[in-house]
Amino acid sequence: MRAVTVAATQMTVTWDLDDNVNKAEALVREAASQGANIILIQELFEAPYFCIEQDAKHFKLATTLEENVNIKRFQALAKELNVVLPFSWFEKAGKAFFNSMAMIDADGRVLGVYRKSHIPNGPGYQEKQYFNPGDTGFKVWDTQFAKIGVGICWDQWFPESARCMALMGAEILMYPTAIGSEPPPAPPLDSRYHWQRVMQGHAGANIMPLIASNRIGTERATHDDNYAITFYGSSFIADYTGEKVQEANDSDETVLIHTFDLDAVADYRESWGVFRDRRPELYQPIATLDGELPHHARK
Repeated sequence: MRAVTVAATQMTVTWDLDDNVNKAEALVREAASQGANIILIQELFEAPYFCIEQDAKHFKLATTLEENVNIKRFQALAKELNVVLPFSWFEKAGKAFFNSMAMIDADGRVLGVYRKSHIPNGPGYQEKQYFNPGDTGFKVWDTQFAKIGVGICWDQWFPESARCMALMGAEILMYPTAIGSEPPPAPPLDSRYHWQRVMQGHAGANIMPLIASNRIGTERATHDDNYAITFYGSSFIADYTGEKVQEANDSDETVLIHTFDLDAVADYRESWGVFRDRRPELYQPIATLDGELPHHARK
């Protein structure tokens, strides 16, 4: 038996940047006090979701891995509490900018960085203004407690990313996110259950637990107080069949906790044979943009 306790958190964020980080630390401490080994904080929690608008001033929020004092702070926190902390931040790397995640192991070491692969662009979610497409490829981290694959928000809509991480040895999938209402000119839409079901499908299809952490509260553009997104929380933990075993509401700051026996999950996964019965040689269309194979690859 290999019991691992995971946690998802959700919280409001404001332009009081110190308060955001203090709040995140408090949630981490609360989760650790309840026995959590691996604790997920939402996407880009250091600041409001600045991608709601296009304004060059927000590039000042970006830091390198080495410059980010909050990553150093959470390295010390991880070591103190003996917990694994994926840390989402706005990364500056030379002339490039990325929506990135640093995997902090339970001894405080940064095991490496994942840069968000899929970059959305739409009303209120104008990430292409700020982020280059990630160049790291998908990552799986062999942490003290489990092998973890982490995608970031828009990555979660792509089953390819979850399957790649599973094939790379992930035992747990995690998705820090920032998603809520759709501001104009997008039509009104509440996507929370669609959002959940897609990730539940990843958990069920890859037969492994999945943790999603989203933010809550209403955040407004700095140039137009009437232009806003209300983030719908609904953070959750799904088991290896895709069933939600813990779920938050759409408005409360909270910590979700659940324990999995990863050895038992591995036995169950192997018994289903979904990885044994894969046919990679038939999957070429998925490696194209239009589903059409190049002439030289057609048979």
